Amino acid sequence: MAFSDPRKNVGHLELREGMRVADFGAGSGHYATALSRLVHDSGRVYAIDLQKELLRRIKNLSRTEHAGNIEVIWGDIEQVGGSKLPQNSMDAVVMSNMLFQVEHRRAAVEEAKRVLKQGGKVLVIDWADSFGGLGPRPEDVVKPESAQALFKDLGFSTVKEFSDAGDHHYGFVFKKS
Repeated sequence: MAFSDPRKNVGHLELREGMRVADFGAGSGHYATALSRLVHDSGRVYAIDLQKELLRRIKNLSRTEHAGNIEVIWGDIEQVGGSKLPQNSMDAVVMSNMLFQVEHRRAAVEEAKRVLKQGGKVLVIDWADSFGGLGPRPEDVVKPESAQALFKDLGFSTVKEFSDAGDHHYGFVFKKS
């Protein structure tokens, strides 16, 4: 197993050419570029982050990777409407290594629900534990059962849970009911 492989993990979403996907808390942009390859030029990937410096890096990475279908958005996914995406417009949302970082988790999941089309999916990858100084502090780890309960509480159903999300990570795919 590897630390966490974005290309492998996004395969769990079963995306097709032409789909529209939001990467909430896009960070380094590795998930955005992996998504870009799956939805091809006819699709669109919206990399959303609060840190402008990270968005600049993603823009540069998308040029290097010839991923012209990635659009960077400076937004706050912890507020409903904060992603700046239209309601019911996305086929999927990716939330990778971000649940442990956000203060308002419920609002972030509500924002994902708002932008997703009916039947749209959310890929959640997060830390299962704090490991030797890597990842979150132990008190910030969002346990898999807590993540699942949060999504279920907001009207999502679990499509799949997978244990090969990476070393010290868990993965889920949820569906907007």
